[in-house]
Amino acid sequence: MDLAKFRVQEILLVSSLYDSFTLAEDGQLNELVLSEFLDLNLRHPPTLTRVSTGAEALARAAGDSRYDLIISSLHVGDMDAATLAGRLRERGVETPVAVLAYDARAVGDFLASHDAGPLAGVFLWQGDARILPAMIKLVEDAANVDHDTGGLGVQVIIVIEDNVRFYSSYLPAIYAELMNHALRLVPEGINHAHRLMRLQARPKILLCRTFEEAWERFDRYEENVLGVISDIEFPKGGVLAREAGLELARRVRTRQSDIPVMLQSSRPDFEAPARAAGASFLLKDSPTLLHDLRQFMTDHFGFGDFIFRMPDGTEVARANDLKTLEEKIRTVPGASLKYHAERNHFSKWLKARTEFAVAHRLRPRRMPDFPTVEHLRDELIRSIQDYRENRSRGVVADFDRATFDPAASFSRIGGGSLGGKARGLAFVNYLLSEHQMSDRFGGVRISVPPSVVLGTDVFDEFLEHNDLRDFALNVSDQEEIERRFIASPLPDAVMRDLASFLEIIRYPIAVRSSSLLEDSQYQPFAGVYDTRMLSNSHPEAKVRLRQLVSAIKRVYASMFSSRAQAYLKTTSYRLEEEKMAVILQQVVGAAHGSRFYPNISGVARSHNFYPIAPMRAADGIVAIALGFGETVMSGRPCVRFCPSYPLHPVQFSSVREILDSSQRDFFALPLHDPDADLDATPGGALESFDLQAAEADGTLAAVGSTYSPENDVVNDGISRDGVRLVTFAPILKHKLLPVAEMLDLLLRISAEGTSAPVEIEFALGLDPAGEREHSFGFLQLRPLALSREAVDLQFDDVEPAALICQSSSVLGNGRLEALDVVVVDFHRFDRGRSQDVAREVAQFNADLVRQNVPYVLIGVGRWGSSEPFLGIPVTWEQISGARAIVEAGFKDFRVSPSQGTHFFQNLTASSVGYFTVNPEAGEGFVDWDWLAARPAVRETGFVRHLRFDAPVVVKMNGRTQQGVILKPTA
Repeated sequence: MDLAKFRVQEILLVSSLYDSFTLAEDGQLNELVLSEFLDLNLRHPPTLTRVSTGAEALARAAGDSRYDLIISSLHVGDMDAATLAGRLRERGVETPVAVLAYDARAVGDFLASHDAGPLAGVFLWQGDARILPAMIKLVEDAANVDHDTGGLGVQVIIVIEDNVRFYSSYLPAIYAELMNHALRLVPEGINHAHRLMRLQARPKILLCRTFEEAWERFDRYEENVLGVISDIEFPKGGVLAREAGLELARRVRTRQSDIPVMLQSSRPDFEAPARAAGASFLLKDSPTLLHDLRQFMTDHFGFGDFIFRMPDGTEVARANDLKTLEEKIRTVPGASLKYHAERNHFSKWLKARTEFAVAHRLRPRRMPDFPTVEHLRDELIRSIQDYRENRSRGVVADFDRATFDPAASFSRIGGGSLGGKARGLAFVNYLLSEHQMSDRFGGVRISVPPSVVLGTDVFDEFLEHNDLRDFALNVSDQEEIERRFIASPLPDAVMRDLASFLEIIRYPIAVRSSSLLEDSQYQPFAGVYDTRMLSNSHPEAKVRLRQLVSAIKRVYASMFSSRAQAYLKTTSYRLEEEKMAVILQQVVGAAHGSRFYPNISGVARSHNFYPIAPMRAADGIVAIALGFGETVMSGRPCVRFCPSYPLHPVQFSSVREILDSSQRDFFALPLHDPDADLDATPGGALESFDLQAAEADGTLAAVGSTYSPENDVVNDGISRDGVRLVTFAPILKHKLLPVAEMLDLLLRISAEGTSAPVEIEFALGLDPAGEREHSFGFLQLRPLALSREAVDLQFDDVEPAALICQSSSVLGNGRLEALDVVVVDFHRFDRGRSQDVAREVAQFNADLVRQNVPYVLIGVGRWGSSEPFLGIPVTWEQISGARAIVEAGFKDFRVSPSQGTHFFQNLTASSVGYFTVNPEAGEGFVDWDWLAARPAVRETGFVRHLRFDAPVVVKMNGRTQQGVILKPTA
């Protein structure tokens, strides 16, 4: 929120040259103003222009609207300050005019003979140069108070004093104390913007000179008044009232008994009536007046530590920030909590620290609202915890070990960009905060897992300091690149922050890439760069730090891998333009003996490319699995369902389909060997376990079903004997958790936030005992690239004999041509050698990419599957030159589109045509015999490269999902 919108940037000083030398002995007024602003750590010091006469001031101000404030001496040669202010108003100049006088007697004479109403204030120079910034800030506060109190709850201090000499002495001291307090709060700011907000959100000072003015200000800003500092004798009803301050104090304390009031007088006999009115008292003639005033502000306005006291005044604890306040509230005696709650001390201290939201939540609550002191303690702790968590959502904080919350923080180390993936998570953080999603579903906490991001500046410094950039760009040996990167040191400051980070957290960490280009709509780079998983379980901090640093460097090195370079060649970008940020993120899940994993993980899309009635494309699609999301991302068997129709999983229409397409194992992170180099392989150290392990861990019950061979039936749950399957029936059918509802809402708000269809990755950790909230981790957000369906192609009249392929399950739209076709020969394909097939396809792809020749790729089974018996386990860079891809089912196995995999993400973003064919199910065909009869340019054991004189034409209708590939006509 934009606070302190009005700032004095340009000042017109109307004074004689002599007066200006009184202000600055060397005559350098701008230097004086700059010096005082810097001493007070105030931002935006104004510039100052001096003129000697009122006539010059009128000409300047009327002809130039840039002046925000005019400061005038009492008399400026040809006119006095009141006359100058009046003539400016006559000319339509609304710039405020304040008077700075140099003699107390002259001030008295001036006020006795002039109406000071048109002036923004009359002040007296008493040798303290801080009077200039005090005058400037007072004018700014008067202009900003309505906006800042209403918009964010900024506090107000009302000062009532009609004696120019006294308030000219008080105000510099008060402003100095306010700025010192604000500066003490700045280090607690979670990022630069939050620290700046804390400076701008300091309390406003409103100077009043009469009873009526003071009461009108109090009445208007009552809910935001931090305190009142008042004289006792000042005008009321147009005459000097001997006890005006006492009456004001009684009224204030009647309306708001917890607002501190300080009364001042030159007469000691007023002390007893002041204290009887509930106010503190200072003697104006005291030699320590200003010191005592600052001490009052510290003690009563919440400017120092929160001091926990017993009712007899005994100190029992101190807190200097929110974190320690929460810690102390847990342990201080109940009598101390009750003492402070009855006096609203918690709310007042929090308001003074610009923690307005939690202060406003606590202030209406009184001690009688709670059955016991322990209920009060619980409410205070819960309120502070919720506030700290919500405050960190929607913002990216600068990492600080003193303020980092290992349970709910999103922080950064180093400058530069967060990268695409982290930027998406920061946006999700904001969305969840805006929509108040954290507690929307009772018993489930929805959040972005605590994360620390190393900005791209860290990457740049690492490369430059170690002379790695040119080396990595010109070396093709990935192992050599990785060795050199690991041997090179990270910057010292980064190493200190990482060591501090590991001192705070002890949960497993995912070390994730977040390059500049990653997760963009049309180049998602899905699965191109590395992710490393660390158990973070070694008892020695230095070993855990070594493992973390090694993982970070390996992610950096993956930017220069052959896989990344091959992917970049299919885009318009150059490798030297790419930069890498790294996310250190808490892994969602729990430890189960010697392994760690989430109960549920998956991918959800707001657009379903292959809807089956009654589902619509806009209803979305979800793919979920037990354990880590590697199951979904690699195209292994998992459960797919539409959030609007969770009772009808996509591939479970019969018992046979359930048996064929159910998950039979899961991925987990081993915890048994903390000495192992856990980041030795891309993806970390995930291992596959069978469902017996999940049943032993107690995690299968929430997602499992049982197949009974005797009855040929699948029963929900695992209470019976039989074959264990993962179907998620307890959740989707029996509503154990509102997973479908949560995903439906998250997809909707994400799509609204991005103004585009989206894909999200997520994981859930369940508390089996039900004693704590379940954890829903929002892991990734990326916009989806949909084809522009501008041309509605029709091809119903094409004879089947003229077609190589026909499909009713096509992704893409439009028409494309290619002379080349790469075919995995249906008659030769051997599922047991699918890895060999993948290598042969990659070889053909590399040759054609090098020649810049586009081609159509036709194969058996699912492309990109990591399960060899389901298809051909190619990676994206191994087929990156294909413009259209066909995957055909086996005789005994029907392939379904692999929505949710990294392979599929890259395919859709690159606008590659995608045909799914299942001839045995009557879903399209491939003319394998015709392809086998064509002569090959080159062929290997399983793959043939065909080249035609006339182009093969691919036609796709994105609206109807129909597509054909036509045989060459010549």
